[in-house]
Amino acid sequence: MAADQPTVLVVEDEPAQREVLAYNLEAEGFLVSKAENGEEALLLVDELSPDIIVLDWMLPNVSGIEVCRRLKMRTDTRSVPIIMLSARGEEVDRVRGLETGADDYVVKPYSVVELMARVRTQLRRTRPATIGLKLEFEDIVLDAETHRVIRDGQPLKLGPTEFRLLSTFMEKPGRVWSREQLLDRVWGRDIYVDTRTVDVHIGRLRKALCQHDGQDPIRTVRGAGYALG
Repeated sequence: MAADQPTVLVVEDEPAQREVLAYNLEAEGFLVSKAENGEEALLLVDELSPDIIVLDWMLPNVSGIEVCRRLKMRTDTRSVPIIMLSARGEEVDRVRGLETGADDYVVKPYSVVELMARVRTQLRRTRPATIGLKLEFEDIVLDAETHRVIRDGQPLKLGPTEFRLLSTFMEKPGRVWSREQLLDRVWGRDIYVDTRTVDVHIGRLRKALCQHDGQDPIRTVRGAGYALG
């Protein structure tokens, strides 16, 4: 799995719609995983930790609304954006979907172009670096589109891994990331890397951030991991 590409989980029981969604999302540069029912979706969420979920309401076994409810009740998945798809266009259904925790609600039939825009809107909030936005934390500015980092007005030289690490930290300042979480986000789940490698690259990132005598902004949380600020 490419570490810097956002992952979208498409949960849709109609094969044709599922494939159309997957095709268009992949064309937009997203990594796509697919599930055809609610039970499979819940398993894949735990396995893949997707960045966003496009979820059909009407699913066999476990309904989409129930999948949404369960995920929003869990602390580890509560912040994952969910776009609910439904043929139910009445106001009461929209309200129910949003009150259950869906971050957006799209009525079928929908415009694929509009849905792609809604996916990008949600990712702009949760993973801005993956769609080329500029991130700022104190005196550090990271331009995801040009792959440049500036601190206190001076450009910094970062390797590609250190750049992805910094992007991860700057998307969620203050959050403590474990070594395993950083491995999944920065290196990708399909690549085996020892957790000690994370410490090595954190050291390189610290050195790069302080190359002009700035204060080290990365905090080591003993027994837990690392955080920015």
